[in-house]
Amino acid sequence: MELLIAYRDDPAGYNMANFLSNEMTLDGDIFHGKYYDLIIISSPTISADWLEEKYDYDGFVFLSKHAAESGVLALTCHSTGNFSEAKFGGNNRQVAIPHPNLQKQYLQTLQKHQSSFSEFQITIEATHHGPTGLTKPTIFIEIGTTEKQWTDTSLCISIAKLVHQVFANPIPQNPVAICFGGTHYPSKFTHQLLEGKYALGTVMPKHALDNLDEELFFHIIAQNNMAKFALLDWRGLGKNKQKILDLLELTSLEIIKL
Repeated sequence: MELLIAYRDDPAGYNMANFLSNEMTLDGDIFHGKYYDLIIISSPTISADWLEEKYDYDGFVFLSKHAAESGVLALTCHSTGNFSEAKFGGNNRQVAIPHPNLQKQYLQTLQKHQSSFSEFQITIEATHHGPTGLTKPTIFIEIGTTEKQWTDTSLCISIAKLVHQVFANPIPQNPVAICFGGTHYPSKFTHQLLEGKYALGTVMPKHALDNLDEELFFHIIAQNNMAKFALLDWRGLGKNKQKILDLLELTSLEIIKL
């Protein structure tokens, strides 16, 4: 069973969790449900590397707000990890185990209901921020992009209902790929997730590739041991293209150029 987590002072996360908890049974600090359990914590979710000290679950799903300087309205989800210094939770040069099939099912569910969220961009983000140290799959589901959306109870309830729908039905298994290149909002990888056959593990964007060395690369490979493919944003690798190819040659991953 999965554990859903929201931070009490995050309005979007709290609004989603508060709605979902209405149909659940509270036991101590855990809301128990048929398809998942839920907790509301008093510290930021990006620093929740401590969760496994108290809770034993198959995976961790964080309900959260999404902020962006651009102000573009977005509904996003992403895996967590730091490719260099840990400025926003987690540990330096550590990525979490991703949640590829859940991510694909959630984003495709969003797309099916896109008419209800016509103002919003539906996109994944590249892997970023904490927590990074959990030993089970980890994913963030986020509502963006300003306080107006985070405090829109109707919007948060609509997203929460779709999260519940995802968990209430079987989640299909898909071939999993690690992704390299592209921007923080990687359109080619989002398209593969929505329209293609792949579910996505860690997504390392172009701006992080300077940090990639053999040690970090094989850490990413180990955390994505379900992956059989590497998707490359071929024009979005920059000067690190050959480095990526040389490292991938040391693995059995099948390379797919986009």
